[in-house]
Amino acid sequence: MINQSAFIHNNAIVEDGAIIHADVYIGPFCIVGPQVEIGARTILKSHVVVTGIARIGEDNQIYPFASLGDVNQDLKYSKELTRTEIGNNNRIRECVTIHRGTMQGKKITRIGDENLFMVNTHIAHDCTIGNHCIMANNVTLGGHVIIDDHAVIGGMTAIHQFCAIGMHVMIGGCSGVSQDVPPFVIAQGNHATLFGLNTEGLKRHGFDRDALYAIRAAYKIIYRNGNTLERAKLELKELAQEYKVVNVFLDFLLRSRRGIIR
Repeated sequence: MINQSAFIHNNAIVEDGAIIHADVYIGPFCIVGPQVEIGARTILKSHVVVTGIARIGEDNQIYPFASLGDVNQDLKYSKELTRTEIGNNNRIRECVTIHRGTMQGKKITRIGDENLFMVNTHIAHDCTIGNHCIMANNVTLGGHVIIDDHAVIGGMTAIHQFCAIGMHVMIGGCSGVSQDVPPFVIAQGNHATLFGLNTEGLKRHGFDRDALYAIRAAYKIIYRNGNTLERAKLELKELAQEYKVVNVFLDFLLRSRRGIIR
């Protein structure tokens, strides 16, 4: 189904079965597969390939030579019916690759809203990206990586499969991340190590004095007081009774699979 208000260039290929909503722009030499849905006002500038079972939301801008929803690079994948889902208002720059999920994951690679993926970003199978994230040029995510809201990943950084990156994290360029990075911190290096709290970023996003105090206190509990991780969790639970923002740390520690950078 193609909405009559959509523009599809004569040199684009949109296969039968694709669902194209109102005011979509599909530029020259784009290819859209038969199981793809593209939301209203999304723009595929040119030479964009979208294939597999894929849903792209509204108001996205997708630049030349991006490849979305194609077969992943997991050798265990054998044409199972897995998905790619992309939210709204994302900017997906040139040569970005976003691969479909696998049966070993959650069968889906999921991208949230309001993200910027700069040139040559690679998002592997089964990754989950939140909202308002920025990934600079040549960022590479292994499979099953989770990136929480408002994370910023510097250029040329690689993140190991199954790693989790907390909200409001900033990771410097040319880093190699092999363990989970808790929320609100700055990390950099190969392998990435801690560089303190992302204080300026938190202020820019409206964290008030009480929230910043609580985050600093939680950071000290984890990193500065000589606690084991289990002891730190107990102290964080006490602090969270007074400051709800501390629950962000607690929740992250509970779902950490690869251990946190320390």
